[in-house]
Amino acid sequence: MKGNIYVAHLVVVVFWLGVFFPCLCQGDSDDDTTAVYVVTLRHAPVSHYYGELRREVNGFKEDAASGRTQFNKPRRYDNITKTDKRYGSYISRVHDSLLNKVLNGEKYLKLYSYHYLINGFAVLVTQQQAERLSRSSEVSNVVLDFSVRTATTHTPQFLGLPQGAWFQDGGFETAGEGVVIGFIDTGIDPTHPSFDDNESGNPYPVPTHFSGICEVTRDFPSGSCNRKLVGARHFAASAITRGIFNSTQDYASPFDGDGHGTHTASVAAGNHGIPVIVAGHHFGNASGMAPRSHIAVYKALYKSFGGFAADVVAAIDQAAQDGVDIISLSITPNRRPPGVATFFNPIDMALLSAVKVGIFVVQAAGNTGPSPTSMFSFSPWIFTVGAASHDRVYSNSIFLGNNVTIPGVGLAPGTDEKKLYKLILARHALNNDTSVADDMYVGECQDASKFNKTLIKRNLLMCSYSIRFVLGLSTIKRASETAKNLSAAGVVFYMDPFVIGFQLNPVPMQKPGIIIASTNDSKILMQYYNSSLEIDAVSKKIVQFGAVAGICGGLKANYGNSAPKVMYYSARGPDPEDTLPHEADILKPNLLAPGNFIWAAWSSVGTDSVEFLGENFALMSGTSMAAPHVAGLAALIKQKFPNFSPAAIGSALSTTASLFDKSGEPIMAQRSYASPELNQSPATPFDMGSGFVNASGALNPGLVFDSGYDDYMSFLCGINGSAPVVLNYTGQNCGLYNSTVYGPDLNLPSITISKLNQSRIVQRTVQNIAQNESYSVGWTAPDGVSVKVSPTHFSINNGERQVLSVLLNATLNSSVASFGRIGLFGNQGHVINIPISVMVKISSNTSTS
Repeated sequence: MKGNIYVAHLVVVVFWLGVFFPCLCQGDSDDDTTAVYVVTLRHAPVSHYYGELRREVNGFKEDAASGRTQFNKPRRYDNITKTDKRYGSYISRVHDSLLNKVLNGEKYLKLYSYHYLINGFAVLVTQQQAERLSRSSEVSNVVLDFSVRTATTHTPQFLGLPQGAWFQDGGFETAGEGVVIGFIDTGIDPTHPSFDDNESGNPYPVPTHFSGICEVTRDFPSGSCNRKLVGARHFAASAITRGIFNSTQDYASPFDGDGHGTHTASVAAGNHGIPVIVAGHHFGNASGMAPRSHIAVYKALYKSFGGFAADVVAAIDQAAQDGVDIISLSITPNRRPPGVATFFNPIDMALLSAVKVGIFVVQAAGNTGPSPTSMFSFSPWIFTVGAASHDRVYSNSIFLGNNVTIPGVGLAPGTDEKKLYKLILARHALNNDTSVADDMYVGECQDASKFNKTLIKRNLLMCSYSIRFVLGLSTIKRASETAKNLSAAGVVFYMDPFVIGFQLNPVPMQKPGIIIASTNDSKILMQYYNSSLEIDAVSKKIVQFGAVAGICGGLKANYGNSAPKVMYYSARGPDPEDTLPHEADILKPNLLAPGNFIWAAWSSVGTDSVEFLGENFALMSGTSMAAPHVAGLAALIKQKFPNFSPAAIGSALSTTASLFDKSGEPIMAQRSYASPELNQSPATPFDMGSGFVNASGALNPGLVFDSGYDDYMSFLCGINGSAPVVLNYTGQNCGLYNSTVYGPDLNLPSITISKLNQSRIVQRTVQNIAQNESYSVGWTAPDGVSVKVSPTHFSINNGERQVLSVLLNATLNSSVASFGRIGLFGNQGHVINIPISVMVKISSNTSTS
């Protein structure tokens, strides 16, 4: 398991949100102990020489003659392009020279030279050597490498793509064409039909702005890439130096031995209309959000250990240099970065440079919810996505002979609806050579040789679902095979009473079957079963099995109106500026997208979910599945508005988001692991950001909020004590920037204030990218706060900007977060949604009643 949630979730089992990859204890006390460090130099990376994007179309700066984004280069680099190998080689030699000079012939191992997004390198050295490097006048920053973890057939319909976003621009046949999405993940299975460039009979074009390559290995042979899958590389140097890379299961190639990367790539950009067949059952046809966009894979995560920042930064640096338009990250760090602020870590700072050169970055929020401040995607230049349900559910049930029906799950066929079958408990059907004393786990039905086939044949086999299934030590698939080998009519799993706080996802079964997810319902089943047994008074042996039942089956999807809702595991805001949670002036997550029960492509050898081993598709859950939904939708926006900045793309997604579910009621948020459906309340911006993604609306936002690299730098420089850290990471002096810009001052499509001391004025600037329009302004104030927006009416022509001033005044003292909203309502139908979040309120009137 990684960023997805599958099969089971236990409150007491911390690994449910993903494999917690080992934080290796490197360089603790022994001076000879080596560790990987990420070193950045004071000299700026090559991407900074290209300057800010210049656009003039629709008010955005651009080179109008070519209609394409242009870059400024300093004169001394006029003859070097961003993909020119000479510059990379030159920088690599500079890094080698520095290492030789500082370490003076001592042993070290340089793993990577970074030159495009950051100027630096990853190196394996001792703690003493790292300290000497940090004292060099040419070095700005030395950071110990850290570990990271990875955080559909119906969602296109749920998001209204066929009649909406796809329809607006020519249908799925062209949706996303020409846009390259880069995936930092576990790789890809290039043989999957979701990535075939001839699947539709409509040949893909070659994206001329992309310059990436395809690695060729035994696992990833020549011809693996095509016009759909345009690039594939892998990065594992940091993992290899630690001695934990297992080539037999991790694959030293872009090939996906896990399944996660194949799944996320197909959610965003998989081909349209690919049949989803699992366990012999057809579950519809799959499509990515932008089925005609191109895929570039940068494998930096692995099945057996996860990944490390040094490898991830190398992957990001290469993706940006290759020319991807969008980066999709379904990964999060294993811990919140220490230091002045969470934003200052090698991954987020590399992504800041990626945004500088025009790349839209999407990241999964993480699966650490529902606790407040559980966010692991921090920065305002990154678009963070939480996970929501959609309206398709698979339900199953078992009808007992005493006229009681018990609900359950399981992607399985039902038994003959005209018949009831005997229930036989596995422990009551052992052969003469087996006893519970010999095999305490025999009740989990993992080995057919342990059972009496004559007794079980044409009856329902009852198996115990214990914590061993959660751990992967026992599997549904093996139990189903046991039932098949014993010629059982089907298999019924009841919940072990020691499994507490439980949420179960559907898993595929070829034979009729059901998993009863509730321990209370399992008790009802067992009481009926035990009361129906006829036991000989003398021998104490069972002479008659009296309980009978029929399985209704769970292959048919049902559709409800209560979706979307925020899933319990989706990480929540507020987003801390540093380790003090009261410093939280950036709204996170930015948005919700479908993340629960998502069908998508699966690697042919993917082992991330043992229940889908050997299958071509898998049903997975997590914020890992939500992020690529937004990456694909961002490709549609990029296709329609090629000159949009990353901030403008994020604005279009945020301001048009929906606040209501299918029934028109406010979106709800699940609040607990144990009983998510019973413990929920209306979602706040800290649960859902601006709301649930509106694919069609995002392609027609009307107004956009724009920000750029200089704005983010001013924000970073405004953090108390940040100037030295900013200099270390970017090579730029905070004296060049307005250091009075704080989180609420960024031109974001939201307002978040951690501490409102009496009153505060914030400003937002909107730009009209649509026809001339008149807007009226309305708002709902957070509790304990008065709000006034000016102007309350304005007219704005295409390309023009309008400044909005928002006065917030604390009307009472409170440390409870409260929420409001500003709405801009255009007479041409555009509606702009701006959430307001205020945490601590300090009123000028301090009297108490």
